[in-house]
Amino acid sequence: MDSFQIETAQNVSIHQNVASVSSRIGAYLLDGVIIVGYYIIVIWIFNALDLSLGIDEWVVYLLLGLPVFFYSLLFEVLMNGQTPGKYASKIRVVKLDGSKPTFGSYLLRWILRIIDIDLATGSVAILTILLNGKGQRLGDLAAGTTVITEKKRVSIQHTLIEDIPENYSPTFPQVTMLSDTDIQTIKELYRVARRKGNHGVIIKLHDKIIDITDIKTELRPIEFVDIVIKDYNYYTQQ
Repeated sequence: MDSFQIETAQNVSIHQNVASVSSRIGAYLLDGVIIVGYYIIVIWIFNALDLSLGIDEWVVYLLLGLPVFFYSLLFEVLMNGQTPGKYASKIRVVKLDGSKPTFGSYLLRWILRIIDIDLATGSVAILTILLNGKGQRLGDLAAGTTVITEKKRVSIQHTLIEDIPENYSPTFPQVTMLSDTDIQTIKELYRVARRKGNHGVIIKLHDKIIDITDIKTELRPIEFVDIVIKDYNYYTQQ
């Protein structure tokens, strides 16, 4: 699964996990099944009513075909970037900065869908997505959007598990006053702060932990937070 990172004007890093080509194709096929089912129901109703195909009936057929024609645009606008197929596949259309696309963005990518998917049977879209690196077909490039997955990638760095030695001796039993959510938040902020050299965040974590646990220590904040994470894992793994 590809991913990319962008920096906002506020220097906030946003990581986007790009939806795989297979998940996008799967969503497309699911939407196709829904459209076929819709047509089957419409035809069945007309046959059941034994309607003759006069000019009025063709007008009705045309009107009933409009939801199919505007299918992806309609659902993406109403379902915040998802069609039923995308919803089932847990993928969503978003702006490159992670924000919700405007109606104009949805409209532009829907118009270019004719080139991306309809005329070239999807080959242009697949090729563009594979070469782009940010999950963008032509419509996404024009609209400044992409399709991301909402499936969470879980690694050991994003869990409570911390690698501690077998003979590890804990320092602060008060860490059990913290919750799993507290430690998970502390660990993630601490990991990012160390990587970016943001000592101010580590100091704030140090002060917050002391405020909750009332621990007394002379350790440097960076050493203290590291020990707190290890101690918590030690006590919760026993």
